[in-house]
Amino acid sequence: MNLINGVFNLLFLVLAVGIFGMSVYALVHALRVPTSSFVAAGKLQKNLWLLILALATLFSGAGAWNYLNAFILVGSQAFIGIGLGLFSILAVIAATVYVVDVKPAVKGMGGRGNSGPYGPW
Repeated sequence: MNLINGVFNLLFLVLAVGIFGMSVYALVHALRVPTSSFVAAGKLQKNLWLLILALATLFSGAGAWNYLNAFILVGSQAFIGIGLGLFSILAVIAATVYVVDVKPAVKGMGGRGNSGPYGPW
């Protein structure tokens, strides 16, 4: 039974770190996109997306940190359920919506001026 708990703890640790990585990726991408691109694509304003993604990064980072501490300090004890709470679920939803919906919409907006009809020169 202890082996099963260890496998599940490792799985949840990998999921929590993956959620944190996706949140950081979405936040960094949102920081790099110009403000006018969000308006031109008909999406929420950049400041609102930055707030949502910053909170998602904070909560997913806290969940990953919690799992990492539980995994390192205690080992493979029954810590299933720590960290992937409601806020971590909301964090993965927010980051997924950004990556799947907003990122492709703002991708071609407001870019550099050296693009030709078939790509950059």
